[in-house]
Amino acid sequence: MRYFKRRWDEPRDDEHEGWGGSVWLFEADEDLNVTRQLLIYDSGATLKYDESLLDDEYGGLTDQPLELKDYARYEITPAEFEAAWNAARPVNG
Repeated sequence: MRYFKRRWDEPRDDEHEGWGGSVWLFEADEDLNVTRQLLIYDSGATLKYDESLLDDEYGGLTDQPLELKDYARYEITPAEFEAAWNAARPVNG
């Protein structure tokens, strides 16, 4: 597995726009298909997606493989991902 953490400064384009920008963390398999995804918004709102929750009213698990050219510089350790995943208290969980 590989792990990535990337920031987006653009807010959502829906009724949760006030959540602000976000940090996205991904766990991806060897083909860069996302298996777990964590979104942490500036407001503190958090969303988690994996095989047990693929999508909901807030969004969903990325259904396209990540492009390594776009994510290679954002790679993080498994421990960093797991710490964030385990600490998260999602609004959709």
